[in-house]
Amino acid sequence: MKVDGIHTRSIWSLDNGQAVGIVDQTLLPFKFEKKILHTWREIQEAIGNMRVRGAPLIGIAGAWGMVMAIKESPEDEAIHEARSALIGTRPTAVDLQWGVDRIVTRVMSFEPHERFNEAVRLAEKMTQENVIANRAIGTHGAKLIAQIYAQKREPVNILTHCNAGWLATVDFGTALSAIYIAMEQGIPLHVWVDETRPRNQGLLTAWELAAHGVPHTLIADNAGGHLMQHRDVDMVIVGADRITSAGDVANKIGTYLKALAARDMDVPFYVAAPSSTIDWSISDGKHSITIENRSADELRYVSGVNALGQVEKVAIVGSETNIENPAFDVTPARLVTGIITERGVCAPQELMHLFPEESRQG
Repeated sequence: MKVDGIHTRSIWSLDNGQAVGIVDQTLLPFKFEKKILHTWREIQEAIGNMRVRGAPLIGIAGAWGMVMAIKESPEDEAIHEARSALIGTRPTAVDLQWGVDRIVTRVMSFEPHERFNEAVRLAEKMTQENVIANRAIGTHGAKLIAQIYAQKREPVNILTHCNAGWLATVDFGTALSAIYIAMEQGIPLHVWVDETRPRNQGLLTAWELAAHGVPHTLIADNAGGHLMQHRDVDMVIVGADRITSAGDVANKIGTYLKALAARDMDVPFYVAAPSSTIDWSISDGKHSITIENRSADELRYVSGVNALGQVEKVAIVGSETNIENPAFDVTPARLVTGIITERGVCAPQELMHLFPEESRQG
């Protein structure tokens, strides 16, 4: 996608895999800055501190982390050390383990001196595959938006939660990919953007949409149900961090509440994600998905721009108050209208129909 008219990706390789470039998302939306990473530990830090974020993106970042680890040492012990450290950085998003293990599985069949070049080739392929998958997700999702527009002949009001745009992937995004492609097709629409406390990833979504001329309105996290009651939301599209084989969806905290409101008001609720986000090894999301608990400081402090134009962090609650900060929740499949993947759209319980090879492997 574009920043100031220049095509930009959220992650890219440099010098034939010797380094990796990223957009430092901790500085957005106030400052756009690129950062160059040279070691797997730097990539681990970037994932952990959410300089890169979004399940598909951290999957690709994890793959490049393994490339950096193999550059440092192609020996078995060093590879497995880096693998464990990277996977443990953020436990909820299955893409991270998928990206790391795809590299590890491939290179272990090569001699140590061949491993780095093979890892670079595969990581580059995975990076491009992500872009292709996201574009396909957007194409399938845009058809759903077009169907609603054909019925109402007025701008389609879409609610989204967190950031599932190009910043959360290599390019295009998942949920926002459908919106971008619908805009390309001339379908009039408007996006309700949840602020998504405590990290306020909705501000990243607003930043993206503004850059691409998409009409949007930022709302408080608790406003979605009210808007649905007053028929101001035609559909909900969110991303995902892990989807079970039965269609349960782990996504940013607050997603479950949106799904409940959508079900009550008969608003279709869609989840957009590539197949790398599907964990075929589990079916029960509530009991099987590890939910990451993050630092209390994410809730205790907020950042903004002061009167002098400086980014400033301020406390909004004292240290005497206890804080619980789960980063994700699980939306049961029964509340999901459909899952949008690179192969098409299906009901949650029909994922295996889109990916029959997973059934055969099981």
